[in-house]
Amino acid sequence: MNRLIFWGVWLGFILYAFILAPPNRPDTADLILKLSTGAWEGINPTVIALFNAMGIWPMVYAAVALVDGHGQKQRAWPFVVVSFAVGAFALLPYLALRQPNPSFSGPKRALLRLVESRWLGAALAAGVIALAAFALLKGDWPDFWQQWQTSRFIHVMSLDFVALWLLFPVLLRDDMARRGISQPWVIAAVLALPLVGACLYLALRPAGEESPVAEGVGG
Repeated sequence: MNRLIFWGVWLGFILYAFILAPPNRPDTADLILKLSTGAWEGINPTVIALFNAMGIWPMVYAAVALVDGHGQKQRAWPFVVVSFAVGAFALLPYLALRQPNPSFSGPKRALLRLVESRWLGAALAAGVIALAAFALLKGDWPDFWQQWQTSRFIHVMSLDFVALWLLFPVLLRDDMARRGISQPWVIAAVLALPLVGACLYLALRPAGEESPVAEGVGG
């Protein structure tokens, strides 16, 4: 049933993005280029903050999904890599294919040690807090609302942010179990602060335990 739900959400998201969302604006390609290269003059700070936040979400998911993918039949890293370009469109299929994984077996290689680093979580949290302050203090919210209604890029990017925020507990529950975190309020606290809460969780979570390598276990 969970798999059907995730596949249904994925298909619905795709159909909405390409059929029901506002049309593309002629300046969309130019806007994406400017956002990607840092040529931000004349762009609403709210849009700048949202675009950069969408670059942080995949790193947050990498910090939990790469560990979760260790032992899954379907490895997580291809979905994480593609998510840097298309966000939840790439991660929803992984959520549909994965199995519950509340434990970890085998030693952790360098990449897993990196994504589990509290310093990475702290750096992401600092970046997100700075982006939030930038959007709240400098952003033109009426203009953003108007762009949300008329630009497919802004509209879908905003919904992608919300999808990544609401889907995070799917991986968070097992990540907490792997670290012996049982307090139910943790999930509510993470959800209460979109993206900021997830980054703070990464900065504060205890290290997971390691065990000897299990035969035939994938990464």
